[in-house]
Amino acid sequence: LLWQPPPSSYCFEMDASGASVVAIDNKIEQAMDLVKSHLMYAVREEVEVLKEQIKELYERNSVLERENAVLKSLANSDQLNQLSSQLTQSSSTSPPLQQQHPLVANNTPALAHHEGSQSVPHQPNITSA
Repeated sequence: LLWQPPPSSYCFEMDASGASVVAIDNKIEQAMDLVKSHLMYAVREEVEVLKEQIKELYERNSVLERENAVLKSLANSDQLNQLSSQLTQSSSTSPPLQQQHPLVANNTPALAHHEGSQSVPHQPNITSA
C-alpha cells in the first residue's frame, strides 16, 4: 500500500502539517527508546538477582549434600533401612518433604562446620515484580 495524504479537509498547510507529523514521530520514537532502555535495565537487574540466587542455592545444596553424607556415615544400617522404608511409604501417601526422619530433619550446622564448610543461612524466597 502506498501512503496517501488524508482528505483535504484534514490537511493544514503542508509546512506546518509536515513539521507537526515529524515532531510527533520523533517524540514517539524517543518515548519508545526510553521505554526500551528502562525495560532492558530492569531485565538486566533481574538477571543479576536471579544469578545471585542460583549461586546461593548451589552453595546451600552443596552444604546439604555434605551434611547428608556425614549423617549417612554416622547412621547404622538399621536406621538407613528404616529411613528408606519411611521415605518409600511417604512418597506414596504424601509429598516427601512433609515427613522427615529426625536424623535428616535436624539441620546441624555443627556437622557442616566440622566438615570445614560454612553453613549458609536459609534464604527466603524473594520475588520481585
